[in-house]
Amino acid sequence: MIHTLPTTRHELGLLYRARPAMAGLLLAGTAAQGTPLGGSPVRKVPGIGWVTADPVVARTVLRDHRSFTILGEGGVGNLWAQILGDWVLDLFDGAGHHDLRTRTRELFTEAVSRDLVSAAWDDRIAVAGEVLRSGGTLDVAHLSRVLVGRMVICLLGIPRPAGHGGSWPDDEGALRIFETGERLASVALGTAGSTILTPAQVATAQGIVAELNAGIPDGWRDAPPDTLLGRCRELGLGLTETSGLASLLMVAGTETAASAMGRITALLIDTGEQHRMLAAIRAAAEPGATAPTPVVEGDDARAAGLLNPGEADPVENVVREGLRVTSPASVIGRGVAADVEVGGAQLRAGERIMLLVWSANAAAGPFRADRSYVRESRQLWFGAGRHLCLGAALARAEIGTLLRMLWSEDRPLRVVRRRAARGVLIPAWSELLVTRT
Repeated sequence: MIHTLPTTRHELGLLYRARPAMAGLLLAGTAAQGTPLGGSPVRKVPGIGWVTADPVVARTVLRDHRSFTILGEGGVGNLWAQILGDWVLDLFDGAGHHDLRTRTRELFTEAVSRDLVSAAWDDRIAVAGEVLRSGGTLDVAHLSRVLVGRMVICLLGIPRPAGHGGSWPDDEGALRIFETGERLASVALGTAGSTILTPAQVATAQGIVAELNAGIPDGWRDAPPDTLLGRCRELGLGLTETSGLASLLMVAGTETAASAMGRITALLIDTGEQHRMLAAIRAAAEPGATAPTPVVEGDDARAAGLLNPGEADPVENVVREGLRVTSPASVIGRGVAADVEVGGAQLRAGERIMLLVWSANAAAGPFRADRSYVRESRQLWFGAGRHLCLGAALARAEIGTLLRMLWSEDRPLRVVRRRAARGVLIPAWSELLVTRT
């Protein structure tokens, strides 16, 4: 039974202002973890279908590719098939998906992701850091949208607009691309009850995809092998497959990344955990210091050996913990492909199940900068199984780069002003002004 709030009041406010009904469902899922109905952590909710907030059950569903599908009602593949075409059915699940993941496994390695972030962000990050060094106020929410927009422009090879002077990409262009991604993601706002889109929604989404992918044919054909589009070509991905991956990156990697960057920044300040992180950074920098190992919680002594790459680093540990607490993709849906028993409940083919990822991750406790690996949830915020987020390493590199800049001078930050975004798919700060104390 959870006796304390699972996160800060500011985070709860973000959830409510984004989508009140979804916030209520997520909080109900967290509360229900201590009192499973009939002994089962899986429940049926009218108008939604089966739901669970249990991290172990959620991972079981995501790893069972025979009984559950991303293509059926409730799965994101069902949305994309309507927008991109039937070829999605061949590549988003089954043997076709396995082949696609095999060919794309080198797209976003840890090293490649660090290089991508450096190439796309170094100049803009330096400018933002100078604002803080000079005693100024920095809008982290705005900066996050700019940075993510710049990354998309670089990844997709979006060309300089006709008649555009000056450097490219610039902040205005980056924000325009980010907002285009938001428009595409907003198509999913009304799909909590069903993933079947109306003809108007399909037409709107297809128009946005065409706008975003306009530069991909030339980029796919001509881009050098060290760029994303060039690597896709060299790995044997056709133009259709590359365009589809680009569309997915726009939805899966724009709002979620920007949301996490702002929210983790606020969490570090609001909880006071920035001081714990700074102390760990100082300790790690001392001559002769060994990489810190997070304290193992509970009785699972193996947990310390299950860290993701780089998580002995204090900032990387904060990135993981921040993603656990914020879980920007707060819900994952799957269609039931075959009759199956899961968590003591009998699910029938054709039904759907909603995995309350935010609720499952929140059960481990409030945000703590040095929290150890949570074995039950692992990386549930990125999914699990063969549909684990392809850009997970890139997202971690993006967040880590921002945090290192914000706290680069070993000085704490304070929030000057903040405003939550309302009526959005992904809870986020529309404004988060910070300065050094």
